[in-house]
Amino acid sequence: MIKSKESLMKQKVAYFSMEIALSNNIHTYSGGLGVLAGDTIKSSADLNIPLVGATLASKKGYFRQELTREGRQIEHQDPWNPSDFMQPLPAEVKVQIQGRDVHVKAWLYTIESQTGGVVHVYFLDTDVEGNSPEDREITSFLYGGDEGYRIKQEIVLGIGGVRMLEKLGLDVRKYHMNEGHSSFLALELLKKHEMNIDKVRNLCVFTTHTPVEAGHDKFSYGIIQEILGEVIPFDILKNLGGQDRLNMTLLALNLSNYVNGVAKRHGDFSREMFPGYEIHAITNGIHSCTWTCASFKKLYDKYLPGWAHEPDLLVRVETIPDEEIWQAHRESKKMLIDYVNKVTNIGMDYDTLTLGFARRATEYKRTNLLFSDLEKLKRVNSRGNVQVIFAGKAHPRDESGKKMIEQVFGYIEKLKNEVKIVYLTNYDMNLAAKLVSGVDVWLNTPLPPLEASGTSGMKAAHNGVINFSVLDGWWIEGWIENITGWAIGPHSDEHLSMTERHMRELDDFYNKLEYIIVPMFYKRKDEWIKMMKNSIGKIAYHFNSHRMMRRYVIEAYF
Repeated sequence: MIKSKESLMKQKVAYFSMEIALSNNIHTYSGGLGVLAGDTIKSSADLNIPLVGATLASKKGYFRQELTREGRQIEHQDPWNPSDFMQPLPAEVKVQIQGRDVHVKAWLYTIESQTGGVVHVYFLDTDVEGNSPEDREITSFLYGGDEGYRIKQEIVLGIGGVRMLEKLGLDVRKYHMNEGHSSFLALELLKKHEMNIDKVRNLCVFTTHTPVEAGHDKFSYGIIQEILGEVIPFDILKNLGGQDRLNMTLLALNLSNYVNGVAKRHGDFSREMFPGYEIHAITNGIHSCTWTCASFKKLYDKYLPGWAHEPDLLVRVETIPDEEIWQAHRESKKMLIDYVNKVTNIGMDYDTLTLGFARRATEYKRTNLLFSDLEKLKRVNSRGNVQVIFAGKAHPRDESGKKMIEQVFGYIEKLKNEVKIVYLTNYDMNLAAKLVSGVDVWLNTPLPPLEASGTSGMKAAHNGVINFSVLDGWWIEGWIENITGWAIGPHSDEHLSMTERHMRELDDFYNKLEYIIVPMFYKRKDEWIKMMKNSIGKIAYHFNSHRMMRRYVIEAYF
């Protein structure tokens, strides 16, 4: 029987993510996964997709970053109060952790779009009367604590999330798991549907967001037995999640009817990581209205009315006069430079070519690639001044990431009399918005193939900022050399040794800066503005979360 549109709209897609970024003041995100989740929810509201979000309250946040004069990272708690932004719900469910009942409540946050669409997000919270002091802390810290703490959080998210949505009376047609963090929800569904694996598969969608091995949670069955207990028979659990350890990604793969990576290259790589599984690819996008700065919003409203709800219209950017594109950029750049000078007193100026690099500080992102050859960097600067703005947090337990920040500070000190470089603290949504709209060139230097997608370059493109990036993640799809931006190094399909690849990257990096980027910025402004328009008309029009969500609706949800 074919269901009516009305009955389909009553059924919900439940979008599960350990982190969701909805506002700078709601500290429930650490980076790309959370920001993507927030953009997903906003686009779902704009497009009237019947979706709800499920995540953890994380009331003590991720962390607030302090950097010493030497670049040593110090982490501080970053608490927020849900009652300032959300409505407490009376519904309560219980989950079993270490053989005891843990009570779970939820806070309701509502996204309302100007289109009339509404999406509810449920923030699960164990800081509930009746729980032990230890259990009240389970939903306190995002990605905090030890392995046991992580398992407890994933029980609350997966099992508690399913039970909460059921308690609230929601009719869920699909459960969308983002990363393996919420994979326990599939075990709850198995129990609910009398171990009918096919039925559970038809209910589940799984998106893997990382090709980095450490990004896939794996737990010993001993600690699973102690904390979770035997939700389903262990022989069945081992067949679904791995014989030696419980691999949460493998569990999700085996219990989902639709699986995807987050860029075409990432889909290919995921099939190599997990041979035998059908893994599709839906390339990420960003919420256009959220990440476009005020000056460009005003410009698009004038020449491309309706663009915010139909980002495809950005393909018509050629109707906007060059001088107005440049003026809009000058306004956003002034805001960024004024902010940088206010917080650092470094004295950057509006007319200097400004490079931006901001993302999680971890080894494979190669924050310090710019400093591989200081003499070449000085030579680039002698051809036309450059100034560089860095930002990014290292995970509290990522010592190599922290060391990388310290190394950047060391290079800043070495170059202080020649190149103006700053590293801004406490990278968050507000700072990201300033950076992606205010710099002239957006740098990205991951070690291929470890960038699953990346979305910061898409945000930059919405603001006419030009990408200069290693060919990995989404950039393989967005890049047209000398038209939409520039590549750093060889294509990912070229089979080269690590040494050869690195040498090609460095040659490309310094040569393109010196002979193409710097001269074009200072001497051929018309060509520069043409590339800015190409960023908007050939990248932003496509790499947005409206296009992404339409793909999910057609291929995964309905």
